[in-house]
Amino acid sequence: MKLAVFDFDSTLMDGETIDFLAAPLGLEEQVAAITERAMAGELDFFKSLIARVALLEGLEKSKVDAICADLPMMPGAEEVVAGLKEKGYKVVCFSGGFRNATSPAAKRLGIDADFSNILHDDGGILSGRVGGDMMFGFSKGDMLLRLQNLLGIDRADTIAVGDGANDLSMFEYADTRIAFCAKPILKEAATHIVDTKDLREILKIV
Repeated sequence: MKLAVFDFDSTLMDGETIDFLAAPLGLEEQVAAITERAMAGELDFFKSLIARVALLEGLEKSKVDAICADLPMMPGAEEVVAGLKEKGYKVVCFSGGFRNATSPAAKRLGIDADFSNILHDDGGILSGRVGGDMMFGFSKGDMLLRLQNLLGIDRADTIAVGDGANDLSMFEYADTRIAFCAKPILKEAATHIVDTKDLREILKIV
């Protein structure tokens, strides 16, 4: 068995979930600016996540789910998941974003498991609070190591694919590290760089 772990926002999905959620509140530019700095490694991921989610307070959960059900997948997303599974990989999604988005996408793409965060709501209205599996800059690496131990998979049989600074921690535990349309900080830690917005390019590396 082998393991392929993908980031979600701007990797499997073409964009940032939280930016799409901020749009109905007229806060897209404000949230996007914080996201950009966090992904570049200029801000602590936990602090940036808390600050961005706080801005979503008052948004209806039904609206969140509707937006998340219609997010654009990255070109080649379905093909790369299917191609890796054919090669014997378990395919997993790690996201500093939200389960509202990752769970339907995982089902759509045939991904084996998704680990992400949960937006807290009070009576169907977002409270501006968040909790979950991927709250910190180290969370993806921590979860990857636990999955490797659970499944008996070593780093030589592990692929990690991401685009931003919060993907650095999972790169620490994978011998194949693919920076996909990524920030410079992640490219420096990568073994392979894909600058074309087509996930099928990854199948050429594996």
